[in-house]
Amino acid sequence: MTTKIAVSLPDHLVDEARTAVAEGRAASVSAYVAEAMSEKSRRRTLTEVLDEMDAELGAPGPEARARASRVLDALAHG
Repeated sequence: MTTKIAVSLPDHLVDEARTAVAEGRAASVSAYVAEAMSEKSRRRTLTEVLDEMDAELGAPGPEARARASRVLDALAHG
């Protein structure tokens, strides 16, 4: 089910969405916006989970952060 709404967006974001459609990266401007909103929702959910873990277990210390940074860097640069 979908609901049609009207929103006001900055010109540069509309241009970005239209470019994505023109380049075949999105089926429509609506699809582009829906995907962006879904991504934001996923990030918010992940942030909530991480915040709960920090509250329960304590925030990662400097050593854990450094290790995570090395692992993520290795994954990104394979």
